[in-house]
Amino acid sequence: MAEVKVALALGSGAARGWAHIGVIKALEEMGVRINVVAGTSIGSLVGAGYASGRLAEIEEWVCEMGRWEVWNLLDFGFNQGGLIGGEKVFNKAREQFGAKNIEDLPMTYGAVATDLYSGREMWLRKGDLYDVSRASCAMPGVLAPAAINGRWLIDGGLVNPVPVSLCRALDADFVIAVHLNSQLTSKALEQRGRNIPPQTETEQVQRQPEIENNDETGFLDNLRSSGQHYFETVKDRFRANPHKPPGMFSVMSSAIDIMQERITKTRMAGDPPDILIQPKLGHIGIMEFQRGNEAIDIGYETTHRMRDLIMDEIELYRQRSG
Repeated sequence: MAEVKVALALGSGAARGWAHIGVIKALEEMGVRINVVAGTSIGSLVGAGYASGRLAEIEEWVCEMGRWEVWNLLDFGFNQGGLIGGEKVFNKAREQFGAKNIEDLPMTYGAVATDLYSGREMWLRKGDLYDVSRASCAMPGVLAPAAINGRWLIDGGLVNPVPVSLCRALDADFVIAVHLNSQLTSKALEQRGRNIPPQTETEQVQRQPEIENNDETGFLDNLRSSGQHYFETVKDRFRANPHKPPGMFSVMSSAIDIMQERITKTRMAGDPPDILIQPKLGHIGIMEFQRGNEAIDIGYETTHRMRDLIMDEIELYRQRSG
C-alpha cells in the first residue's frame, strides 16, 4: 500500500487555539502519522511546537497558565500598531522551547500571514520559527504587526483562516482541518436580546441580534487580575447598565470572528479538507488564554468521537492509492 501523506491545517481562533493541542494528542493516540503542518494565527504557534517536537512542553506551559501568567506576558504597546506589542510572549516561547529555523524542522511546516498594505496572502516557509508564528498571529488592533523581509505582516486569518490550500501546496495527500470558530454565529443567535433594551414588536423584527460581550468580559477579567483599579472601576460602571451597548474590544473581536467564519466557509466550499474537525469553543473568549486545560480537553474529546470516520477515510484513501 502507498503511504498517505497526511497534513494538519490548524485554524485561527486566539485562545480557542489551545484546542489544537488536544486534537493532535488524539490523532497521535489513534496512530495517525502527520507529515505536514500548516497553521494560521494561533494554529501557526501550536503547529510550530508540534513540528519542532515540543508539543508536550507547550501543553505543560499552557496548562500552568493562569490569569496572572497571561498578564505577565502582555507587553502593552499602544504606539506599535496594536494593544499588545507581542515580543514578550514569543521571546518567552523561543527561550523555553528553543530557537529553530523552519528549514531545520523534522516535519514540513508553513504558516499563513497577510501583507498589511497589499492584502496578499503570504505563505511563510523559511526563517525563525517563532518570528513566523508571531507574524501569523498579529490580530489587527490587538497584536502589533510584524516586519519580515521588508513587509509588515498581520494575522493570516484575514485571508485564510483554515489553511487547507497551503497543505495542498505542500504536497499533502490527505488533509485534516481544524476549524475553531464554527460555533460563533449560532452562539450569537442564541444570545439574542441578552443586552438589548426593550423594544416594540416592530423594532424587534427589524433589529439584528447582538453579539455576546463575553470576549470583552474575559479580557477585562485578565486586566482585573493585575489589580488595576481603573479597569475595575470601568467594568463595574459597565455592569451597572443592563442595556449597555457592546464595548470597543467586543465589537472588534466579534467583527473579526464573523469575517473569518465567512471566509472559511467560502474557501472550504472551493477546497474542502478530507476531514473537518470543529470543536465547540464558542463559550471561550478570544483572550481567555488561561482556559487552556478546558480547550485542550474539548479538542481531544471532539477528535476522539470522530475516530472511526478518520481512520476509515485514511484507509480508503490508502486503498485507492495502493
